[in-house]
Amino acid sequence: MDCVTDAPNSTPLLGATEIRRLAEEVGVRPTKTLGQNFVIDGNTIRRIVSAAKVKPDETVVEVGPGLGSLTLGLIDAARSVVAVEIDPPLAKRLPQTIAEFRPERVDDFTVILSDAMDVTSLPDPQPTALVANLPYNVAVPVLLHFFEHFPTLQHGLVMVQDEVADRLAAGPGSKTYGVPSAKAAWYADVKKAGVIGMNVFWPAPKIHSGLVSFERRETPVVDDVRREDVFAVIDAAFAQRRKTLRAALAGWAGTAARAEEILVAAGISPQARGETLSILEFAQIARSAQNLDACGAA
Repeated sequence: MDCVTDAPNSTPLLGATEIRRLAEEVGVRPTKTLGQNFVIDGNTIRRIVSAAKVKPDETVVEVGPGLGSLTLGLIDAARSVVAVEIDPPLAKRLPQTIAEFRPERVDDFTVILSDAMDVTSLPDPQPTALVANLPYNVAVPVLLHFFEHFPTLQHGLVMVQDEVADRLAAGPGSKTYGVPSAKAAWYADVKKAGVIGMNVFWPAPKIHSGLVSFERRETPVVDDVRREDVFAVIDAAFAQRRKTLRAALAGWAGTAARAEEILVAAGISPQARGETLSILEFAQIARSAQNLDACGAA
């Protein structure tokens, strides 16, 4: 058994040999389709849990727990953990792993067999933190989905492909600022929290991973505008990134002239580009369109 302890009083975590044993036991070979790269380094798990600032009274939701590397670290830190796993053999094995390595915590763990994008409700108590090693191919959609459907999430930390981490944490004017950055900013203050090397995974990916932390906004960006309307503006603005907002928003607004009218009313230059706008400015555009439509209907 290859459990990482590091120090005499450390709680054992899964190491490389143990992860491979568990995978063989359930007949699982990591697949690119499911974005499976299992963490085999206990120090990395401790780093993630520490950076996530999980509190002892919290319920944490973990997406893509795999063989349970991070799950064990989370259950050591939190009151309870609910894990969402898409792979049936892995989901079936997880409770047994908790019973084997944390027998005193079996009642504090729940696993849900589902595609994370299909999950719109979770058992009580509702999660206040999201901590996950997200599959690279669906990381941004999953994060935005959980932001939307679980308003109880107050903070968290996710591990994603390093370039995706840069995009999520980017601010206006950055070369990496785009749709993920703006939409994530609607929900939370997002920051990059570090880089993880390739050799802490099995199988080792060909790229580095990045840690992204978030803190939920206490108040909405704008009170009187719908998220869907703001996101429609964001999608239109970045669909033609090199064009001015007047041109890029023409299809969304109906005509370029209408887009200019909306932008001017919002106090934003029609010659500006989407990559320079903050989430507040995108919201102001959506609200301006809403107000002009209301005036036209009056």
